[in-house]
Amino acid sequence: MATSVLETLSNEFAAAASSAGASVAAIYGRRWMPSSGIQWQKGVFVTADHTIRREEDIPVFVEEGKPLKAKLAGRDPSTDLAILKIVEDGAPPIPQFGDSGALKIGHFVLALGRSRGSKLVASAGIVGGLSGEWEPRRGGRLDQHIRLDLELYPGFSGGPLVNTQGKVVGINTRGLARGRAVTIPLATVNRVVSELLEKGHISRPYLGLAMQPVALPESLRGKLATPQNSALLVMHVEPSSPAEKAGILLGDLLTDVLGSALEDTADIQHLLGSFKVGEAVQATVLRAGTPVKVSVTLVDRPAR
Repeated sequence: MATSVLETLSNEFAAAASSAGASVAAIYGRRWMPSSGIQWQKGVFVTADHTIRREEDIPVFVEEGKPLKAKLAGRDPSTDLAILKIVEDGAPPIPQFGDSGALKIGHFVLALGRSRGSKLVASAGIVGGLSGEWEPRRGGRLDQHIRLDLELYPGFSGGPLVNTQGKVVGINTRGLARGRAVTIPLATVNRVVSELLEKGHISRPYLGLAMQPVALPESLRGKLATPQNSALLVMHVEPSSPAEKAGILLGDLLTDVLGSALEDTADIQHLLGSFKVGEAVQATVLRAGTPVKVSVTLVDRPAR
């Protein structure tokens, strides 16, 4: 009897889960529920940052009853990625990696994880949406926005997205889009992992300001080179920050950076993502109703 299409697809999914699943682990980085993770390089596991609440002696289970001990080696909340290093031998195999850029809407995919009992578990679905570069609300940058049409069950965050060839194409999480299942693409994971292994954190320029948008009265709008209805009111200036060194004061209205109008905090987050540590940028503030030009030399955001 000829093999049916459904049987063939089922066998391919089972083979894909078995192939990639050998590298998937249950990670007890918090008390009440394990998350999932996967060995990305020899002795290095990737998982979702929002699931890690401890830094040392993190139990990692690839099979039931045989924990490996790991420690936190770096984290990036803006992309919801963290890396753990295994402090002993016995790590599982490294999976095969695919090309997340080759995904198409409608492609069948598997989300893999480990249950509380360290059993391999899976959730099947399709790629529900694709777009280009994406900036989550936390200020990070993902090379691709991959939206999943599948159920990402509790504990699946940090586990891999796998194509029908059993190749890992990204890391799944509910920590970036208000509970919605998305995948951090392979290129982003590789970039973040490389920098975390080198530095322990991701270098991102910062100003050292707390701000909130406020409406500009008509009398002030006419004094600005950029047409805009609101600006950012400086609510706090961090001591010794780039903003303080540039002379920005509490109560200033930050109106633009390099001529780009600032009307919401998302505007400054987007702009900062395009600058480099060490770069000097020109900004304008309204102080007592008068535009004042300042030069801010950006530095790396301090580790928290």
